[in-house]
Amino acid sequence: MPLTNTAIKQAQSGSQTYKLFDEKGLFLSVEPSGGKLWRLKYRYDGKEKKLALGAYPETGLKEAREKRDEARKLLGAGIDPSAQRKIERLGKAVRDANTFEGVAEEYLTKREREGLAPVTLAKARWLLKLMAPQIGSRPISEITAPELLAALRKVEGRGNLETARRMRSLAGRVFRYGIATGRAERDPSSDIRGALTAPKVKHRAALLDPVAVGGLLRAIEEYGGQSSTVMALKLAPHVFVRPGELRYAEWSEIDFGRAVWIIPGHKTKMGKDHQVPLSRQALAILEEAQKFSGNGRYVFPSGSSAKRPISENTLNGALRRMGFQPDQMTAHGFRATASTLLNESGKWHPDAIERALAHGQADGVRAAYHRGAYWAERVQMAQWWSDYLDTLRDGAKVITLKRDAS
Repeated sequence: MPLTNTAIKQAQSGSQTYKLFDEKGLFLSVEPSGGKLWRLKYRYDGKEKKLALGAYPETGLKEAREKRDEARKLLGAGIDPSAQRKIERLGKAVRDANTFEGVAEEYLTKREREGLAPVTLAKARWLLKLMAPQIGSRPISEITAPELLAALRKVEGRGNLETARRMRSLAGRVFRYGIATGRAERDPSSDIRGALTAPKVKHRAALLDPVAVGGLLRAIEEYGGQSSTVMALKLAPHVFVRPGELRYAEWSEIDFGRAVWIIPGHKTKMGKDHQVPLSRQALAILEEAQKFSGNGRYVFPSGSSAKRPISENTLNGALRRMGFQPDQMTAHGFRATASTLLNESGKWHPDAIERALAHGQADGVRAAYHRGAYWAERVQMAQWWSDYLDTLRDGAKVITLKRDAS
């Protein structure tokens, strides 16, 4: 007797699996867990076999019968439905691997193995997510320049010019990887170069005048915020690392004996360990911070939970409360301040300053040389810089040192 929807709904699970039979080999398996699974029993090449057709109620009685009839048509043509399903799944896997999204994920997995920083990977996946609705499921070899441009212009049309530019750049890297792995023949992103609206270059706000920097340092000394915020603000100008690296600083990375902070590669933009020499002033600030957070993981824990660091808006928010507007100073601006004034001092080799800022070096051999060659100079520079900051903070007469013309 054929099954009915009522009988299916009323079927209750028991201590053992039991079956409710429909017609032509279709039955519903009622599991002890409460699940109800559609199965088709059939014979092929003299052997009894079963084919899964879905779960109830996602697959209803009518749909289960339609799937049964499709499978029986294959049997009538001499094709095993189970084998056909495996072929279809394999074909789908191959097609998925050749889509833009599939190739992109493979490329990012490769870059992850090569040590690309997690934060950079996260940004890349976010950019891919923006492209996915238009080109993600398309075979990478079939995507044309106008098609890619249309996807980018959806983002550009919302005023996100820099995001659209970065999407084009990432798409280009994915297409070139597709070419290298034999799944694409050309890179259409090169054809749309110049077609997007160029974003205006934005420089992160920073104080570059020594007298103004002194005023900032005095404002930090007088700031009455939470301990983590105050300590982070005090340390930031001395070490001038990226804000994310400062926020996620951990006590395990600080070597007081050697006076060095080793930021692990997975936290840095370049994906490589970065050593920061610590001046006497920086060490004193960290020793003070230990009184508040030394028993936890993070040097600058969140006020709401010691298991998390301060948020990405904490330092900028504090600067606003101190009266510094977004076009005057930002947390990232401490890097520009240090870069400008250290270069203007004329005392330090430009490459030593670049290493202190953890800027990338295109030439790998040269970069390896510079990491070792300038360490001693960087240690001296870190102490000179902290002493100079103290001079600015204390309001002494400031003479801006310009680089010699020679």
